[in-house]
Amino acid sequence: MFKSSKKVLFTIIALFICTISGYAQQGVSEPDPGLIGIESAQQSLREISISKFEDAAFWYAKIGADDGIITVRDKEGSPAEKEPIEGEQEVGITETDKNVLGVRVDFFRRGMIDFTINPIRPLPIEGITKTVSLWVAGRNTRHVLKLIIKDHFGNYAELTMGELNFSGWKKMVVAIPPNIVQRNYHYNDKMGIQIIGFKVECDLEETYGKYYLYFDDLRAVTDLFAEQNRDADDINDAW
Repeated sequence: MFKSSKKVLFTIIALFICTISGYAQQGVSEPDPGLIGIESAQQSLREISISKFEDAAFWYAKIGADDGIITVRDKEGSPAEKEPIEGEQEVGITETDKNVLGVRVDFFRRGMIDFTINPIRPLPIEGITKTVSLWVAGRNTRHVLKLIIKDHFGNYAELTMGELNFSGWKKMVVAIPPNIVQRNYHYNDKMGIQIIGFKVECDLEETYGKYYLYFDDLRAVTDLFAEQNRDADDINDAW
């Protein structure tokens, strides 16, 4: 009787551990764009390219004058696991994709330091953005990468993409939370967000020497249903 009870208890514990493990695996997977900020019964989700970081002349970086020197340049290379966007080749899109954006920081001192990498103009995303992804080579530091965005109403937000504590290339993904207003139903031309740039918040213990960071293949998954079903004869309110 006692041995039978122990077997039953062991079985229950094993099932509980398997269930918890399943939830943990789900927690580290990429967010499902189809379940983020659902505002309508119909969606038309598309993955689109925002920037391939081919030319460093379209980007600039900033750091405090007392904190260090920062440099950006394009470098030839690409993540081996990067996949083409579905449908690009079918519609004849053959954009050059052989470079990545390199960032080098020469720290002057240890401190609570951050720096930013920005496009020369904000990068608009059509439709209602669900997720933004980026390939990053982080050089295994505890620095934190954040995405800076702005909506059509001028509100800024910083979204944490994660720590750069890995070696080699990694695809980093951030979901756009529903509390960021991307659409005003009174104005059909005011929709979506703009990417202002990226911010790196440095770990105090690792702000010394030279630090290298590489970016490639900035993409977004966006809902284009409202864009595709907008009346062609509607009047633009931008006056």
